[in-house]
Amino acid sequence: MPTQVAEPELAARLRLVLNRLARRLRSQTPDDLSPSLTSALVTIELRGPITLGGLAACERVTPPSVTRMVATLERRGLVRREADPADRRVARVTLTTAGARVVRRTRTRKTAFLARRLARLEASEVAVVRQALPVLERLLEDDR
Repeated sequence: MPTQVAEPELAARLRLVLNRLARRLRSQTPDDLSPSLTSALVTIELRGPITLGGLAACERVTPPSVTRMVATLERRGLVRREADPADRRVARVTLTTAGARVVRRTRTRKTAFLARRLARLEASEVAVVRQALPVLERLLEDDR
């Protein structure tokens, strides 16, 4: 019978596994895009058109940082800034076609990476992952 892992140890092991998995997934992004730029692209796709302040809040970065990020993405042709029709002082950011393509390609690469890893597991192990998924999703409910 397996021994029970105390909750603090479980939390530490889960943190380590999730951090390593996240690092591995980040490595599946295009080589020329940092994880923070990739994250900003995904946020813009999900919430765009979005203000710079809204993007900074979502990404949990300072306004000057988000301004630099958007400028970099703009130079690469991945996003465009447009003045808000209701308030010309406010800029909203949207993905370009090239930006949407990068997001799709990144998602595809990350999903393929995980699919290859899952394919290496026994069917019973995949079943455990499938069963654990709703519980792991509940760990994030506070952030929604």
